[in-house]
Amino acid sequence: MNPSRRTFLIATTAAALAPALPATAAPEAAAVTPPYASYWYPDSFPSGSPGAGITWRSLKSWTAAADTDLAFNAASVPLAGRFTPAPANTTARSGQARVQALVSFGPTSANPAQGSATADYYALTHWAYLDELVFWGGSAGEGLILAPNAPVVDAAHRHGVPVLGNIFLPPTAYGGQLQWTRDLVQTDASGHYPLAAQLVAVAAAYGFDGWFVNAETGGGNTALGTAMLGFLTELKSLSAARGQRVTWYDAMTVNGTVSWQGALDNQNQAFFQRADDMFVDFRWSASTLASSGTRATQLGRSRYELWAGVDVESNGSGTSVNWDAMVPAGSAHVTSVGFYRPEWTRNHLPASRTPGDFHAADDRFWTGRSLDPSRPDGTDPWRAPAVWVADRSTVTAVPFASVFNTGHGLRWYEEGEVASDTPWNHLGLQDRLPSRRWAVRTAGTRPAVTLDFADAWRGGSSVLVAGDPDQPVVLDLYATRLPVTAGTVVELTYRTDTGSVAVELAVATAEPAGAGAPPPYTYLPVDAGDGWSTVTVPLTWLSGTVHALGVRLTTTAGPVRWRLGAIAVRDTVTTPAAPAGPRVTAANGGDLRLAWDAAPGDVRHYTLHRLLPDGTRRFLGATGQRAFFLTGLQPEQGETTARFEVRAVGELYTASDPVTVTHTW
Repeated sequence: MNPSRRTFLIATTAAALAPALPATAAPEAAAVTPPYASYWYPDSFPSGSPGAGITWRSLKSWTAAADTDLAFNAASVPLAGRFTPAPANTTARSGQARVQALVSFGPTSANPAQGSATADYYALTHWAYLDELVFWGGSAGEGLILAPNAPVVDAAHRHGVPVLGNIFLPPTAYGGQLQWTRDLVQTDASGHYPLAAQLVAVAAAYGFDGWFVNAETGGGNTALGTAMLGFLTELKSLSAARGQRVTWYDAMTVNGTVSWQGALDNQNQAFFQRADDMFVDFRWSASTLASSGTRATQLGRSRYELWAGVDVESNGSGTSVNWDAMVPAGSAHVTSVGFYRPEWTRNHLPASRTPGDFHAADDRFWTGRSLDPSRPDGTDPWRAPAVWVADRSTVTAVPFASVFNTGHGLRWYEEGEVASDTPWNHLGLQDRLPSRRWAVRTAGTRPAVTLDFADAWRGGSSVLVAGDPDQPVVLDLYATRLPVTAGTVVELTYRTDTGSVAVELAVATAEPAGAGAPPPYTYLPVDAGDGWSTVTVPLTWLSGTVHALGVRLTTTAGPVRWRLGAIAVRDTVTTPAAPAGPRVTAANGGDLRLAWDAAPGDVRHYTLHRLLPDGTRRFLGATGQRAFFLTGLQPEQGETTARFEVRAVGELYTASDPVTVTHTW
């Protein structure tokens, strides 16, 4: 069997084989279904029967104990704290406008809980500019309340971005029924709102950060508006007690009717006062946003708790926007900005799109036409977020490592070798990526810098620098707050494909002199051999805190194609402990559900392999969760029992000993 042709369901990481005792498989079940992101109606269902692949569920009757997909859908990464370094340019600001994104990552039903075998995915990576993500979706025929899937939450949390589930009560033109609004705001005998408590319980069990409430079903009256105010009041109170958030959409008014205001006014002010934020409908104008900001201030609230909606679903970075009404260049920002459906950067591309095509469009959207946040193009009609909002970072603790994995790829690589040539996506495996893509400083010809999917050290991508620069090039990688000890080292893994280049590690132990200024780097030369090389650079001469990391490249023979495959900052090399209790929780032929108990300590993710009769291992996948679904497995020739191994992988990509579970064919 060709070792590069291996079954590969989701991304995985290889580790050394070690002995383990097999666990006992559970009895087989009649059916084994793939796990999907969860969705519900508040209580009652539409008339008729659900379509193929759709399951109608009632949120009112949900319990964590009966949620068979909860282990697949519960996030594994807590919300990281983050800091704001000196901005990359003089126009980007902190403490003013914020950025929200309403994103549909997939359909309401059949949205995979643990990634899938395709690279064609909206792998959002520009988290540094985001303040809130809404897991957008819902439909009258499938379900109205969506819980974000775990890969999205894990990627967002790793970058310090809270994620909200979506409550969508659709307009009647799209099948909305007023009964569903009444279901949501029903009270019990004690006068409480049982679905408010259910929503908070779901978010707590799944590990996401609250709810976006979008009530757009018309036909209501003042009594319904009053009931919605009571519901929102209780939802906000219960959410705040659990550290969750509530955002209100400007649609329903206090008299229970739907009338999009495009402003904060007396028709929706009461809802805003009972929520953390409000999404201002697209009907806004410069004057209504100005008055809205003033009204928010008069209420003792921040004007930046108002997201001014910008619909980019159809035209993306080609959308005509009155930027000065929200984020004027010459005065204080007026409100925050809410992007509706920025996944245009993927969806507008032809069906033949590649990950590289997507990231080129996505970089254009978030960074701007210059593709360099340190030198924005002032003539660009699309005022990209990098131009007006300061980036943030979560790189604050040692150990820190990145293999520049975007969460999708055309192949999966391990130590520079192809471990699987099957395309994949799993956003929960995404690394913390450089926030300033790409800040390149040179007095000469600027090379192109991209996340490239043609080769990698680990995962699915690497950083590719290509061109024929005639002066040294400094590439900013990470803004950090990493404490330095006597044993702190930086590891770089890189390769020169063509040409010849001298490589130096760039380390700054102080902030830049001001916005737009370069980090005050010290440059440390590193040497490498042929092919992929890992070089260890001690920081014993430093003290205090590392504020920025980068590389300086000096071409000695061009043109050059140079790849950065990994970076790590560590004091010691640690190996995680193994997980425990691996088990088959359901099985039917070649379809299995596996589960295990968490490894103690910090775990980046878990990897799964199948141990074949000839002693070789086959990659099956990886996940941050403690459950995994396998489908279409077949016995090998002469095999009566399949053997699976689970390992914990740590921050430095070191892997634990395996634990093993068997399945009898």
